[in-house]
Amino acid sequence: MSRYLILLALLFSLVSYAVSGFWVLDRRMPLSVPEPNGGARGFAVTVTADDGSPLRTFPDKNGIWRYPVTPGAVSPRYLSALLHYEDRHFFHHPGVNPFSLIRALWQYLDAGRPLSGGSTLTMQVARIFHPHPRTVAGKIRQIFRALQLEAHFSKQEILTLYLNYAPFGGTVEGVQAASYAYLGKAADTLSHAEAALLAVMPQAPTRLRPDRHPDRAAAARDKVIDRMVAFGVWDEETGAAAKMERVLSRFVPRPMAAPLLARRLRSLARAGRPVQTFIDRAIQGTAADLVAAAMAAAPERTSAAVLVVENETLAVRAYVGSADFLDESRLGHVDMVRAVRSPGSTLKPFLYGVALEEGLIHSESLLVDAPFSFSGYRPENFTRHFSGPVGAAEALRRSLNMPAVDLLDRIGPEFFDARLRQGGLRLHYPQEARPNLSLILGGAGVRLETLVGAYRALAWGGLAGRVRLAQGQPMAERRLLDAGAAEIIRGILAEAPRPDMPGGRPALDRSRRVAWKTGTSYGFRDAWCIGVTDCHTVGVWVGRPDGTPSPGRHGRYAAAPLLFRIVDSLPRGCGRRLDPSENIRQEEICWPLGTRPSGDDDPLCHQRRTAWVLNGVVPPTLPDRTADHWEPNPVRIWLDPATGLRVAAECAVPGMAAAVVARWPKIAEPWLGPQLRRRSAIPPLSADCSGISRSIPESVRIVGMEPDAVLRPPGTRRRLPVIALQARGGRGVLYWLLDGELVARSGSGEIRLLQLRHTGRRHLTVMDEAGNFDAVAFTVEKGFVQK
Repeated sequence: MSRYLILLALLFSLVSYAVSGFWVLDRRMPLSVPEPNGGARGFAVTVTADDGSPLRTFPDKNGIWRYPVTPGAVSPRYLSALLHYEDRHFFHHPGVNPFSLIRALWQYLDAGRPLSGGSTLTMQVARIFHPHPRTVAGKIRQIFRALQLEAHFSKQEILTLYLNYAPFGGTVEGVQAASYAYLGKAADTLSHAEAALLAVMPQAPTRLRPDRHPDRAAAARDKVIDRMVAFGVWDEETGAAAKMERVLSRFVPRPMAAPLLARRLRSLARAGRPVQTFIDRAIQGTAADLVAAAMAAAPERTSAAVLVVENETLAVRAYVGSADFLDESRLGHVDMVRAVRSPGSTLKPFLYGVALEEGLIHSESLLVDAPFSFSGYRPENFTRHFSGPVGAAEALRRSLNMPAVDLLDRIGPEFFDARLRQGGLRLHYPQEARPNLSLILGGAGVRLETLVGAYRALAWGGLAGRVRLAQGQPMAERRLLDAGAAEIIRGILAEAPRPDMPGGRPALDRSRRVAWKTGTSYGFRDAWCIGVTDCHTVGVWVGRPDGTPSPGRHGRYAAAPLLFRIVDSLPRGCGRRLDPSENIRQEEICWPLGTRPSGDDDPLCHQRRTAWVLNGVVPPTLPDRTADHWEPNPVRIWLDPATGLRVAAECAVPGMAAAVVARWPKIAEPWLGPQLRRRSAIPPLSADCSGISRSIPESVRIVGMEPDAVLRPPGTRRRLPVIALQARGGRGVLYWLLDGELVARSGSGEIRLLQLRHTGRRHLTVMDEAGNFDAVAFTVEKGFVQK
């Protein structure tokens, strides 16, 4: 009995000494191992897509590419292949498998050289962080470190360390990085053959790199497959099919999808955790490809930016900050999503929306597109043509400048700017500058991401929002427009014909119907197109990042085609859509008064139109700008039955007829037909009883041009003639329009020369700032040809 006690005491003493010695060595030789979550040595900063796949990775300070991963985020096929090939008893041994070590020692003694290391996965992790020479002493140190690992970490944590730090050749570490670098996919989507390949690579990462030695890699992979079949883990059919897969030669350790977004979000990375965005890889890839295709034929130094935002969540699904991040000739490193640029006409929808809310207009309010001076500010249309009387909806769809400036002048630039800021759309002005009338034509600065967030209001009940770049960012919404006003504006913009469908708009799927607006800044520096569907808001900018002009490249032809291609590529269907607003309806209105008709035969109703009205309010046509003082419309007058002339009210006697006349804006009269002019004309004032009524307005008259004249070059000359533009009378600046196009300005009596460039019937009109006008028609013919 005493012998057994002595043996037990000796055994206890040995164990105690061993434990004590291990404890002392553990204290004196601590592990240099990071936390499994990447704390100490950390990971490369990774920005991922919505599905967790890396968009771009920034290497760690040592230049290593490593994407954090856990066992639960790796394919079970890989884990099975790894454990059965490397360490079948991983979850049962204390870090060292004595049977494997004895087998390795026997092979060494028999062959005279090491044939296998007998290493467990724990021992391999120890060697990764504490390298040692391939000697007996080195193996002993490796065993000690493996025991340390088992003492300080759980099996899952040790497996996590291996998955993240195992070498896979070059600067690639970890199975997730290797899977993306060599296979182009996440480690949770591996096939049997791919799982076997990645399981064997760390044994000889340089020698088995599939991009350099595909044959060696295939042979090593097949060895793993054979072992899996032999162990009965995979059946023979699965093993045979896995061997048939080719080992492809590729190596892409640095993904570069959405590189500018990744650069922007890099600072958000914490404790080795990736920054996860809302980017949809399919939408992002398609948008980037479409931008690259569009820029292939673009002038040098031209770039483009695209932002695709999901309306319901404000999540950014695609972020293309430049045409090509690596193309220095196009300044690809400049992120144009964030750049402050002139918005051109893209703010007009919000102006019309505010005017609807303020009760100034309905969708068919009579506006006038004609030359006019706003306290010295004389804007022009993009085409230099003027259209005369237009409805508000048409003016917005055609992006006419004069009606927009007119509305802004009535609302007030300061008030409009405050409304935009209240809704989250902050405009940028030059230092010391204040909001003025030019802001509606691009006289301010805005960012693409801010503009897209504002346009989202048109699809989401008037609520604009800050676009969300990374998951975890909260929703931030602000009311920009009334829900009904937003719906009316969206409906107006959706009726604009697409330029890529010149034959008319087919019956598109609802998800493809887009409300869109273009914009072009002064000097063709910025071309914009913003589109809104039920599901997404898409913004496109095209131009030169250095701010130099791109002549001829405006929104409709430079940015709109790209927007429609992107919209057509987006997934069909989406989440929640808002119900139609209850505070809008359609009503019949009349021009020129802008109000409801009094009946079927209303004499004051010159033209009938169907308008969208907000909150049941049908505002009348805005007051005539050209009048010296406010005048009622319609006008009640008294007529002398004997002469047909107008008399003052105080001169009216029994028998005189009272008449009510609906007046068109005076500045619109050059575009009215003879019948409408007669219906809105006020007879001249009788000299016998002028009372206090206003006098006959000033007039303007073209001189030197006879009506119906025929002009042709003299003699045998082919060049069309030059005509002299001259007029007498009028108030202020005189505007000369040839077939509706502004061709010159002059003062009364001044002469301007105009070279005619086209033959045929031409119409010349002169207008002054009070709305007075004169017009003459003439014919231009080619000269005689000498035979």
